[in-house]
Amino acid sequence: MDSQKDEEVPMRLHSAVEYLLSCHSDQLCSIVLSPDPKLHYPLLVDYAELMDADPPLARLVFACPTHYLRFFDQAAILAHKRVLKDMASHEKGVEKKFIHVRFNVCGSPLECPETFPSIGRVRVKHRGVLLTLKGTVIRSGAVKMYEGRRTYQCKKCKHMFPVYPELETRNSITLPSICPSQRSNPCEGTKFQCVENTIVCHDYQEIKIQESTQVLDVGVIPRSILVILQDDLVDIVKAGDDVIVTGILTAKWSPDLKDVRCDLDPVLIANHVRRTNELRLDIDIPDDVTMQFKQFWSDFRYTPLRGRNAILQGICPQVFGLFTVKLAVALTLIGGVQHVDASGTKIRGESHLLLVGDPGTGKSQFLKFAAKLSNRSVITTGLGSTSAGLTVTAVKDGGEWMLEAGALVLADGGLCCIDEFDSMREHDRATIHEAMEQQTISVAKAGLVTTLSTRTIVFGATNPKGHYDPDQPLSVNTALSGPLLSRFDIVLVLLDTKNPEWDAVVSSHILAEGESKKGNQGEGLANIWPLPILRRYIDYVKKHFKPVLTKEAEKVISSYYQLQRRSATNNAARTTVRMLESLIRLAQAHARLMFRNEVTRLDAITAILCIESSMTISAIVDSIGNALHSNFTENPDQECILSSFPL
Repeated sequence: MDSQKDEEVPMRLHSAVEYLLSCHSDQLCSIVLSPDPKLHYPLLVDYAELMDADPPLARLVFACPTHYLRFFDQAAILAHKRVLKDMASHEKGVEKKFIHVRFNVCGSPLECPETFPSIGRVRVKHRGVLLTLKGTVIRSGAVKMYEGRRTYQCKKCKHMFPVYPELETRNSITLPSICPSQRSNPCEGTKFQCVENTIVCHDYQEIKIQESTQVLDVGVIPRSILVILQDDLVDIVKAGDDVIVTGILTAKWSPDLKDVRCDLDPVLIANHVRRTNELRLDIDIPDDVTMQFKQFWSDFRYTPLRGRNAILQGICPQVFGLFTVKLAVALTLIGGVQHVDASGTKIRGESHLLLVGDPGTGKSQFLKFAAKLSNRSVITTGLGSTSAGLTVTAVKDGGEWMLEAGALVLADGGLCCIDEFDSMREHDRATIHEAMEQQTISVAKAGLVTTLSTRTIVFGATNPKGHYDPDQPLSVNTALSGPLLSRFDIVLVLLDTKNPEWDAVVSSHILAEGESKKGNQGEGLANIWPLPILRRYIDYVKKHFKPVLTKEAEKVISSYYQLQRRSATNNAARTTVRMLESLIRLAQAHARLMFRNEVTRLDAITAILCIESSMTISAIVDSIGNALHSNFTENPDQECILSSFPL
């Protein structure tokens, strides 16, 4: 049996070399032409292509990855030597010692639930096969060096053989009991010596990935697993990145701690790491959906505000009315265009929204719905959030300090919803100042000084402090500091005033909800937009539209800002230069919502209406500036302020 296996290995090696030469000769040539012989080079192979070309070899890679991944690395070295030999004389090729074949399982049968489970469902049966896991990096350790191979020589017959340290037993080397030389008369030597200058070292990094909270049920604790990155894979991911890791599941002894039982912890030794931050795999926009969007706006080209309202009615449809809030949620999620000037100073494109309201006004409903609309979101409550949980935590692991990402870092490029904003402690609230305006978090903890990126939309909800007094400024009513309030683009006040007509309309809407569950939804997008279409629409307009302000819009925004600065006696916390930036962002977001690439006067006025709603004592939107009773109008285009002016 053993002799048959030995004959099989060279044959398999030959087929692997032939496959690499036929399908990946371009990569091999570029590796040969690279100048540094000591670097570790990756050779990317699609597992689906290998399955088409050589199914038995692909099955062996899946079933015995520990042996066959190392075996493919040998095949890559042999293939690159053959490429080097066949090169033209004028091309300078350099022989490399370290080439690692990296298998990408995307689009292959290995993406089935058996070999692509969630981290919480990893079991013993997954050990020893090629496994793929998806998660968010919550911790990345320092890059270390470890011994990967050492050559020993038998003192009796002088036979030389390699020994590989085991990662599972903290890199300890286990020597064979007798000489492994396979000759006709066995040597049976038991004494070996290490051959000098044969130790091969590798780069080594440990990261921790946690399953995404969006795919979990309520009450399920997100599980995490340790991932070991080696050689060319180190330092390619950072905390907060979404990754898909393919590798071999094994077990590692937990560190020795006094009076603590020593356990086996599951560890994934990575073969291939793919970042999905840029891919946004969960939102794909087919061409027919894009055509639907364009057709929708061509149908509403003469009544664009009615088209906009049709989109807004799809936001949180279970809540009746609240037009201003739904508009604010849409504008916040879409956001403006980030501006970078010549000196490199960035002005953020993300908007922030704060809902201040009495109990039962639907604040948490909007928070939950906004989290569903965003393709990356983290929901947290103020009472259960500390400054370390929101920003970053310093954790000691195995005698070494590491940084573990908090909610704002994990929501980078997405949305962070903070409910019960008022119940956060004052110094915890102060930590998000930098994250909201500069979009970074600077950390100096346990000797680790770093800056992390937080390009996050912050969506807060809070109750007023006691009974809301319209005569007092917002900072008194909410007990939030002026610097924090000035960072929110829109602050909407939802007051539960006793209005009999409004109560009658709302109660009939809630009772009708139960009856119309099986009512007709209607074809096309003229009725209420479903959630998947809304998500795609928001993603599409953010990608494809970069609106520019027109002269008329600039004039309107400038005039309004100057007017507010002159009369900023009661609300000085809100009327800062940040308000001007907020107006520009909201106007750009409204232009995107209206499927346009230029900011018109209408967009500027809508942005002003949103800001006016947050002034709380405005006469423009409602008699007392209450966004709760703002309903959708029947003919918004006829009622528009601009309809009486020639455009």
